[in-house]
Amino acid sequence: MVARSVTATAMLLVGMWLMPAEGRSAERVVTLAPHLAELVCAVGGCARLVGVAEYTRVPPEAASKPKIGSAFSVSFESVLSLRPDWVLAWDGGTPIATIARLRELGLPVDTLAVRRLDDIGGALEQVGAGLGMENEAAAAAAIYRARLAALRAQYRGRSRIRAFFQIETAPAYTVSRLSPIHEAMDLCGADNVFADLPMLSGAVSAESVIAVRPRVVVTTSDESPAALDAYWARFPGLPASRYRVVVSADTLTRQSPAVLDGIADLCAGLDRVRKQMAADGH
Repeated sequence: MVARSVTATAMLLVGMWLMPAEGRSAERVVTLAPHLAELVCAVGGCARLVGVAEYTRVPPEAASKPKIGSAFSVSFESVLSLRPDWVLAWDGGTPIATIARLRELGLPVDTLAVRRLDDIGGALEQVGAGLGMENEAAAAAAIYRARLAALRAQYRGRSRIRAFFQIETAPAYTVSRLSPIHEAMDLCGADNVFADLPMLSGAVSAESVIAVRPRVVVTTSDESPAALDAYWARFPGLPASRYRVVVSADTLTRQSPAVLDGIADLCAGLDRVRKQMAADGH
C-alpha cells in the first residue's frame, strides 16, 4: 500500500504538471471506478484514459490501462505518476477523504453521480463536456435513452414476481429501492422484497429472507453457484430455492450503458422463470 502522505517533492511536481481542466478538453483522464471508465469509452474517449480502477474489465481498451488501486482504496502515488488533467470520482463510492486528498494535491477532480437509470444519459453528457466531445456524448445519450424507453415499453405489464437480489451468502447482502438495480428489477416486473431497507445495500439474515418469501433469486455471474446452492438448500419450502436468474456482473451492476444489456438479460430470465413456474403449477 502507498503511504498516507505524498512527499513535498511530489506535491511540487504535481503543481508543475497539472492545470485545472476548466475551459479546455481533458486529454489525460483517470477514472476511480470501473463504470466511470465505461462512460468515458461510451462517448469515444477510451484513448484518453491513462489510468483506471481495478476490476475495470470492459471494454478491453480500458481494461488494459494502468491500475490506480481499487474504487475504495486509491494509490495517490499511482495517480500522480500518470499526470492526469482530469480525475473522475464516483459520487457515493469514492471515499470523501480520497477526493479531498487528490484535490489537495492539485488534481482537478469531478464527481459523477448515478442514482437512477435515467441519470446515465446525463452522466454521458457530463463526461462528453469534460472531454470536449459533446456531439459524440449527445449521440451516445440519445441511443441510451431510446433503448431504455424501448425496454420499458417491451416489459410493461408483465405479471409481478417477488424477487430477492442476492449478493454473497455468508451473510447474504441485497439492495434497497435506492439502487439502480431495484429500478431494473421493477422494469422487468420484479418486486424487490427488500426495497424498504434503510440504506442502499446491507446484510440480511436468513430469518428475514424466510419472512419476505421471495419466489425467485436474482444474482450475478461472479457469485459462487455452489455457495448459492448450499445457501438455498436450507430453505426447500421457498420457491426461490428452485428459481434463479443469473446476469453478468459486468452489465446489471454497472452505472453505464452496459446496464441495458443486463436489464435485457434479467427481463428475459424472469420471463423464463414465469413460464417454468406456470409449467410447475406455481
